[in-house]
Amino acid sequence: MPERRLMPRRIVCRELGPPERLRLETFASAPLGAEQVRVAIRAAGINFPDILMAAGDYQLKPELPFTPGVEAAGDVAEVGHAVNGVAVGDKVIVRMRHGAYADEAVVAPSQLTPLPSSFDYAEGATFLAAHGTAYHGLIDRGRLETGEVLLVHGAGGGVGLAAVEMGKQLGATVIAAASSEDKLAVAQARGADHLVLYGREPFREAVKRITDGRGADVVFDPVGGPVFEESVRCIAWGARLLVIGFTGGVGMARTNLLLIKGASVLGVRAGEAVRRDPGLGEVRLRTLLQWAEAGRIRPNVSHRIPLEDHARAMRLLIERKAIGRVALIM
Repeated sequence: MPERRLMPRRIVCRELGPPERLRLETFASAPLGAEQVRVAIRAAGINFPDILMAAGDYQLKPELPFTPGVEAAGDVAEVGHAVNGVAVGDKVIVRMRHGAYADEAVVAPSQLTPLPSSFDYAEGATFLAAHGTAYHGLIDRGRLETGEVLLVHGAGGGVGLAAVEMGKQLGATVIAAASSEDKLAVAQARGADHLVLYGREPFREAVKRITDGRGADVVFDPVGGPVFEESVRCIAWGARLLVIGFTGGVGMARTNLLLIKGASVLGVRAGEAVRRDPGLGEVRLRTLLQWAEAGRIRPNVSHRIPLEDHARAMRLLIERKAIGRVALIM
């Protein structure tokens, strides 16, 4: 008898809510169009937007049902007859608006990026979202310069750790702030010059102490809430405060303090910026791949979790237990 082919699986959001409401389902493979590529996904990265999207709290609200996940890595399994430059067997990173939590995906060739030669699938699946956001924040928006002081909040998280690593590449003095000694140890290994443990001392006092009262030139903030509000009190003249996310709540700016310091508050939306100006994305991607191939940047994947344990994997981010990134393994 011929070998029975198992149907591919995916995580499906049929009702908005916490990760536990997501379902693991099988599905029939979609037919391949002439200008499409089928990728056998080996790993998918978990990002906070996935959690927010599944809860209905993200700016992008896909029609139900949908599969979460904005980034994955795997092997090209099939290529449409009108596709050039992509071959079966190529190891690739896949960029998506959603749909990555699955065994396979049908995508356009423009959504594919070669997997850096030294990366495994989990590293490839957790690379571009975090490092792309850090790049857009620090370079396109923050204009971080050599010799400036960079304060990174949530430095043990995926995007925060990427900012620590990239800040050192750009020649900044990096102050990493995080919630545990373990997270700070990884941040130090990735280049942080100074470490601040939330709860040991108010971080605004630590920044003033470290900078002899001058303050930070750039603040990279994926946390928000009180963290953002207190950051305004430890900035240098002309500082740039980068709003990356709001995992700790929405912060309110004291406009008088911004005025006194001649400071700027800048929203950072790496994906939307590329959709509006594709040229930005080309430069960013080329630079990130060069740095990755040279061994200068690399995701820290603290957990690799089977696809069927997706809720537990997502909870690691919600409960701040990940150091760097979490990957689903197919």
